[in-house]
Amino acid sequence: MQDKSIKKIVLAYSGGLDTSAIIPWLKENYGGCEVVAFVADIGQERSDLEGVEQKALQSGASECHVVDLREEFISDYVYPVLQTGALYEGTYLLGTSMARPVIAKAQVELALKVGADALCHGATGKGNDQVRFETTYTALAPQLKVVAPWREWNLRSREALLDYLKERNIPTTASLEKIYSRDENAWHISTEGGVLESPWNAPNKDCWVWTVDPLEAPDQPEQVTVSVEKGRVVAVNGKALSPFQCLEALNVLGAKHGVGRVDIVENRLVGIKSRGCYETPGGTIMVNALRAVEQLVLDRDSFKWREQLGHEMSYVVYDGRWFAPLRKSIQAAAQSLAEEVNGEVVLQLYKGQVTAIQKKSANSLYSEEFATFGEDEVYDHRHAGGFIRLFSLSARIRALNEKK
Repeated sequence: MQDKSIKKIVLAYSGGLDTSAIIPWLKENYGGCEVVAFVADIGQERSDLEGVEQKALQSGASECHVVDLREEFISDYVYPVLQTGALYEGTYLLGTSMARPVIAKAQVELALKVGADALCHGATGKGNDQVRFETTYTALAPQLKVVAPWREWNLRSREALLDYLKERNIPTTASLEKIYSRDENAWHISTEGGVLESPWNAPNKDCWVWTVDPLEAPDQPEQVTVSVEKGRVVAVNGKALSPFQCLEALNVLGAKHGVGRVDIVENRLVGIKSRGCYETPGGTIMVNALRAVEQLVLDRDSFKWREQLGHEMSYVVYDGRWFAPLRKSIQAAAQSLAEEVNGEVVLQLYKGQVTAIQKKSANSLYSEEFATFGEDEVYDHRHAGGFIRLFSLSARIRALNEKK
């Protein structure tokens, strides 16, 4: 039974088939409630935003608000995660996972502003996004009710959604030809479905959208210089830029050289394994630049701790716990380690690969005098003997005990 007390709902609206059908469905099933469409600009294809307001109004929304979240997304969500080094299951750069909390937060803010009593999203009951949206809603505005149509309606296919809109004379540009499910923002684009549903199928050329096939990338490598301050990328090729602008510049270079492609089978939070092709060209360059500076600056134990933080952060972000105390604690620890992660890196881009070939930092712990294989006057090799004896003392005592 639908809640008759709901009078105004703010819907996270994309302009796609699902959310276009959700608007009239909400009005029909929630007592003629008012539906306000909320569109988050997080750096997706510009054509996806063209005419989106008119489309929402034609579908039955009373208002449509398009909010530019691009800089906030990269500066306040992506960069803090980069500082931790988070990679979900060792591979996924968390493009969709990082975007959901910034979208949901802005959606909640709009709902409170317009006096709505409910929030709605178009995530399915099989995926992670329903969790990410709703945990954010709960953390920021638990008094607002949540409507999740995919868990309520009986529309189970693309054909059913198209027929639903046709019956109500609601125009849509969607068609049955759509093969893949895609999610796009400034950080990445993901492709799922179609031929990818069988892990034995190699991805087709049309599974990749942003990046050039590494086999067809330029035969000459290209170098890019990235400047890092406190674990954040601040300049590309000597030009100071905002976080979003840095990413834009590196996306162009990375895509040109086929950088940032991964084809993985991941474990969803709900227990289902899913396969996807992810493209994160600029982000992959950023990750390599940050790790290169860390190699110079962080001591062994600090680097080990940062790796542990990244491992834990990957699950926190993937699971949608952005507004949990644990995420704030991990982020604070990573920011502390990043205080001296300052430097400059030259990276070589070549046929899908990123290689840091030059790196420097004023805070570098690397010393040629100590590391040299040649003659030096700063390291006494005889000191190593005492160190090894103490380092292996427990093993020595254990062995002596076994001989008694």
